[in-house]
Amino acid sequence: MRATRHIASLDGLRGMAAFLVVMSHVALLYPHLPTWFSLNIGAESVEIFFALSGFLMASLYAARPLDRQAAADYLVHRFARIYPVYLVAVLLVVLLSSVPGLDYIHAIHGHVEILRHVVMLGSSGVFWSVPPEIQFYFFFLLVWLCLSDPRKYRFLAAFLVGCLLVDAVFGFPGPGILLPSKIHFFLSGVAAGLLFASGRLTPTGPVVGLATLGLLGFVFLSKILMLRDQHDGWGLAMAATAGMIVFLTAQEHALSKAVLASPPLRFLGKISFSLYLFHVPVMFLSMKTLGLFLPGAVSVVLAIGVAVVFATFSYHLIEDRARRRLVEFWKQHARRSRAAARPGDLPARDAKGRDMQEGLVSTA
Repeated sequence: MRATRHIASLDGLRGMAAFLVVMSHVALLYPHLPTWFSLNIGAESVEIFFALSGFLMASLYAARPLDRQAAADYLVHRFARIYPVYLVAVLLVVLLSSVPGLDYIHAIHGHVEILRHVVMLGSSGVFWSVPPEIQFYFFFLLVWLCLSDPRKYRFLAAFLVGCLLVDAVFGFPGPGILLPSKIHFFLSGVAAGLLFASGRLTPTGPVVGLATLGLLGFVFLSKILMLRDQHDGWGLAMAATAGMIVFLTAQEHALSKAVLASPPLRFLGKISFSLYLFHVPVMFLSMKTLGLFLPGAVSVVLAIGVAVVFATFSYHLIEDRARRRLVEFWKQHARRSRAAARPGDLPARDAKGRDMQEGLVSTA
């Protein structure tokens, strides 16, 4: 297996996808602006997020031994990475939705809807992509189990493959917040991650960089220029394309790396989850204030800037801080448990319990 390392270009890919989601919502918040402000590419960006999440789970975890402790560590890290900042974002939207006369664009009203979002089963605004991401984390435990001992769990693997085939035959149906409708994007990323980690295919040469940037350009520009069907974006072809983009990006050819590993995109990748969660409410409030006395284009640029600044503070004050504290608390609990079970042992202290590279928001 290829040694696990930090892949800077994947940070940039995540940052690019997050920024394009932001741009795709400009027309929603500023409908009076010219049509060229409308970049209807939010779905493609989320698809890349999903494939990237599958890639990272496979490349980071699949080769590790799986036992009860490893599974618990994995789930705690996933929870700490996603839920604290997600909950803050949900509560902010609930607050905005309750302000009389504000008419927040993606409102969450009523106890049932609030509860649905708190337990990650809501679909308002960008929150719809978090439920399938969380469901995938649990599903990946089954994939990890099968990979840990293929012979022992061959019947489980066959059952999962059978379920996926049935899902594919019916066109991956169901609400967008449920994993069966999006599983092919995650698994495309898993396949790419396993192939990358195995080291069996390591394409080189300028064609790799050109193919990486070319595929990215095709996916987004063909949608913007309406060269492909607007409603045919969640099929197997797009899932395979998203997985291929992530795999090629991970090769880090000099040409694609110069773009995707650039400091601005890596910075956006770092704050991508907070940017994804908060950009709509922040830009909505900016539109309600800045839009009153500034020209539309200027207001949009400033609103995006405010969203990036807010996401930066959110990342440092909420997202990263909460993750570190929850992971450290869990590690201390695990050390105490091991010490209690083996009082003669001195548990070794781990280094910082930080995943080398994590998905959306995912996805987001």
